[in-house]
Amino acid sequence: MMDFGNKTAYVVGGTSGIGLSLCRELASRGAHLIIFARGREGLSRALEELSGLRPVHGRRLGAVSMDVPSWKEVLPGMEKAVQYHGPPDILVNCAGRALPGRFGELDMARFENTLAVNLMGTIHTVKALVPWMEGRGGIIVNTASVAGLVGVFGYTDYCASKYGVIGFSEALRSELKPRKIKVQVLCPPDTDTPGFERENMTKPEETKRISGAAKVMSPDDVARELIRGMGTNRFLIIPGFDSKMVVLAKRLFPGLVERVMDRLIGRARG
Repeated sequence: MMDFGNKTAYVVGGTSGIGLSLCRELASRGAHLIIFARGREGLSRALEELSGLRPVHGRRLGAVSMDVPSWKEVLPGMEKAVQYHGPPDILVNCAGRALPGRFGELDMARFENTLAVNLMGTIHTVKALVPWMEGRGGIIVNTASVAGLVGVFGYTDYCASKYGVIGFSEALRSELKPRKIKVQVLCPPDTDTPGFERENMTKPEETKRISGAAKVMSPDDVARELIRGMGTNRFLIIPGFDSKMVVLAKRLFPGLVERVMDRLIGRARG
């Protein structure tokens, strides 16, 4: 298990869901935590909760409000964080959104916003912080999804963004390895978060049928698997046995996975 004591961790999207669960895990292991999110109220609540955890001598907590799709906010926000808290040993990008719907019914503003948050938001934070991490080493974890490895009905914009995160991270991994910066990708399945509740409100029936066949994980379980994965050299961190089997089946038997998906979609349509 990796030692997180006295490591400075920047968690983007650290006010709810997987991000907040990860912050709790890191704080309990003695890491210094700087959390980033758009909403100031969410940042205040998260800081209050983290401050109430078992005290660790010398642990630092901080928060910065910024909107990750905006480079004009991310660059000064990260520079401010580095100035006050020092550069990160660990950067985890957890900010993201998903609002499923049929491709023909998605307007371009919604499609572009998903790409801006999930893909460009990740690129922005990495771009701002890599210069500070060079020469020090460290870990960058970008959050994709099982839907970044397996295309799912109703998630055209989301899959495009998460496939993009994996491709970006794979290329980045090759570039940063000589600089002693490890790049990994977290690919969680459906996870019981506030964002997942919002997803369920817009899912087409076909998407609900596919999702219903998969196990939903808790954000705490995903965070614990991420913690374990960060101590390895694995590029893809895929929480949950079912998720690993789906990804393996997609790799070895893509036609079979497609037939299973088609059958579920057909049942939803009656």
